[in-house]
Amino acid sequence: MKIASYRYAHQLSYGIVVGQSIVDAGAELRSRYPDLKALLDAGALHELQQRNNLLCDLSQDDVSFLPVVPNPGKIFCVGMNHQQKRQEFDEHDPAPTLFVRFADSQTGHLQPVIKPRYSQQFDYEGELAVVIGRGGYQISEQNALSHVVGYSCYMDGSARDWQHAWFTAGKNWRCTGAFGPWLVTTDEIPYPHTLTLTTKLNGRQVQQDNTAHMIHRIPELIRYISTFSELKPGDVIITGSPGGVGKKRNPPLFLQPGDEIEVAISQIGCLRNQVTDDELPLSVSSTAAQESVGSIAC
Repeated sequence: MKIASYRYAHQLSYGIVVGQSIVDAGAELRSRYPDLKALLDAGALHELQQRNNLLCDLSQDDVSFLPVVPNPGKIFCVGMNHQQKRQEFDEHDPAPTLFVRFADSQTGHLQPVIKPRYSQQFDYEGELAVVIGRGGYQISEQNALSHVVGYSCYMDGSARDWQHAWFTAGKNWRCTGAFGPWLVTTDEIPYPHTLTLTTKLNGRQVQQDNTAHMIHRIPELIRYISTFSELKPGDVIITGSPGGVGKKRNPPLFLQPGDEIEVAISQIGCLRNQVTDDELPLSVSSTAAQESVGSIAC
């Protein structure tokens, strides 16, 4: 099952993606579960599954996609988790590299990715996102995948010139983390380490690897993170980028306004965004920025 979060007729909603159409399950369920996180938190995924065979209400063209989980409590980002990336950055520490991204730094499929106004080194990173469906604390590796509800694509945009001292500063500019296009549930992807990830910039392939090549696999990451932080439904783990990032190319290749960036993962789909300039006042929220800039057509 593919689940998307979106805005339709000025209303936040979520539904089941079927081809180019959507079953707008949120129209009926949001009085009890206002968003996907609330539905997961209530353990009510079965209520969404029951609507899987209903007639589609909407076309994908009717909606403005939101991040798959618009309001996760926690977003953990894993760095240096592919050998090619470690070689590019001359990284030798065997422990997982972790940092956080804030929920309001995210944007959805076909929505603008905003180049930070004060960065000249805005880089792309295509990654697999893991969405927690069942919470837990100090979860074992053997049970880890049973806590996952599904997987999605992520473009973890990075302001490299703000990362020297603080990873947090480089990762949390508004509308720099694209998350989508939808979540694919674990019944369709029972084992996540056979997926091919490809990133394209303006149609040119710039990254490609397989999740089989992760240094720290998803069960290990869940065990490690849940050792110190209780995971809850709707939390997101971004599992790390392959090599080929723009900073380590010769010459460097950074995102510029007008660029189109795509992250495609087999069995999931293709997340597509256009890069725009940051022209709004700094006080404007991420959601307001999306509404003001508007939807970018595919």
